[in-house]
Amino acid sequence: MSTKSHSKLNQLLSTTPSGVVLTSAWLVDQGYSRELQKRYRQSRWYESIGTGALIRFGDVVDYLGGVYALQTQLGLSVHPAGKTALAIQGKSHYLALAVNRAQLFAGSKESLPHWFKKHDWGLSIDCQMSSFLPKDLGLSDYAHKGFTVKISSPARAILECLYLAPKYQPLVEAYELMEGLNNLRPASVQVLLEECSSIKVKRLFLYLAEKAGHEWLAHLSLNKIDLGSGKRAIVADGAYVPRYRITVPRELEPHH
Repeated sequence: MSTKSHSKLNQLLSTTPSGVVLTSAWLVDQGYSRELQKRYRQSRWYESIGTGALIRFGDVVDYLGGVYALQTQLGLSVHPAGKTALAIQGKSHYLALAVNRAQLFAGSKESLPHWFKKHDWGLSIDCQMSSFLPKDLGLSDYAHKGFTVKISSPARAILECLYLAPKYQPLVEAYELMEGLNNLRPASVQVLLEECSSIKVKRLFLYLAEKAGHEWLAHLSLNKIDLGSGKRAIVADGAYVPRYRITVPRELEPHH
């Protein structure tokens, strides 16, 4: 390998963190041709984990190292969400579930690259495509190993849980998660609820927050939040809550 190629390799090694995926398309944009990438693989500096994706040879890369590439190199809004984001931030008692399964959310018009979907990350990954919230709203930086990824803040994460309810997220469990969120910032919650396009999610959020007795709820301007019209049967044969015009599991309303 020429001196120039070695210099470019050293630059790549020194400017990219270990533990992450590097996409071939991004590398080309940075001046690393596909031929040069092939030579790096042949020299065992890098190895392929699927078409269009490389990691440092022998590196241990988890799914967050893949998410890093999706966010920073491919410009996707894919991020750890829902229960996974809550668990990462210590807001969930369901850590065992988080170890075996990761919940991601992405924009409704986005798609995951083949290498990310097919690679064995050591856990199951569910990715929900939805634009019920603006893609950049309510995200937090999470430092992992030597790099940083965007994940849902606790307020956004519980809204994502409620988006999945009741089909993919039991509402009784969502209430238990809500009970632990006693430190949400009213200003952040206000913006998320105003921008949220799901009437079901907003009504459930306010109902569960009220049921949990959170003090921050009193600081919200409910008149600025569109809660729609008509009734919403969240579950069949449940208990009706007149204040929010929703039907919820009877376990949440034992007096009905």
